[in-house]
Amino acid sequence: MLRFKIRFKILASTIPLILAGVLARAELQPASKPCISFGETSVQVASSPWQAQLNVAFTSDPAAATVRVQIVDSAEMADFAVVDDIDSAEADACPVTAATRFVAIAASPSAAEPMIYLSGEGGADYRIFVRSNHVTPREAAALIVGAGGGHARVIHAAL
Repeated sequence: MLRFKIRFKILASTIPLILAGVLARAELQPASKPCISFGETSVQVASSPWQAQLNVAFTSDPAAATVRVQIVDSAEMADFAVVDDIDSAEADACPVTAATRFVAIAASPSAAEPMIYLSGEGGADYRIFVRSNHVTPREAAALIVGAGGGHARVIHAAL
């Protein structure tokens, strides 16, 4: 009987710890991550690096870049625009499905992943316009490069 009481006390003392851990994890997870949806597919910034199918990195050296993204001053000039004036995102605006591709922003660059040069200079592969309280220009650049499969956009000139 004494053994049963000790085991019950140990079990009873661990339940609050387990609940605290579950609640703390739920609080640390952001409600939604930046994403874009097109057709049946969506691209979302990954919560964790191991969740991503594509990792991107940023460089301040234009010669080291594999993809150039220009920040423009108006939405009309952009290939991708992010503008928000709301405090919270719609819950079903960008649903996670089997077709969702996740992109992560890597802290240290790798030769195998796209290297993004983000600037205000022209001659870029993509142009973005960002006026948001929730999405940074780096996240918007990662999303547009992720939507392009991590490659520079091929622009065909008419001859």
